[in-house]
Amino acid sequence: MSEIAQDYLPIIIFLGIAIALGGLLILAAAVIAVRNPDPEKVSAYECGFNAFDDARMKFDVRFYLVSILFIIFDLEVAFLFPWAVAFGEISMAAFWSMMVFLGVLTVGFAYEWKKGALEWQ
Repeated sequence: MSEIAQDYLPIIIFLGIAIALGGLLILAAAVIAVRNPDPEKVSAYECGFNAFDDARMKFDVRFYLVSILFIIFDLEVAFLFPWAVAFGEISMAAFWSMMVFLGVLTVGFAYEWKKGALEWQ
């Protein structure tokens, strides 16, 4: 076996197991699942209004504000992982640029909190 194929063999095995397990679980869910949902189960959730109502109805914008805040802080974590992995090799400029990034996010979060955007009354 060539050296390149030997290096990638564990990845290919892992990918094959993952695809087989995923397919097995999807197939099991399709075969075993109970198909008699009650009205509570199919009711609106997360967004607070029914999905098939009038498009011009009024809705609470706080749902979207919370989702935007989630995306912002989710991206923050996506930037922090590679930074933390390479922390031993980064320069002081990289360290302080991340501190500025985290500071800006913290100030933004404090502003949202102070304005009451996260209050659900």
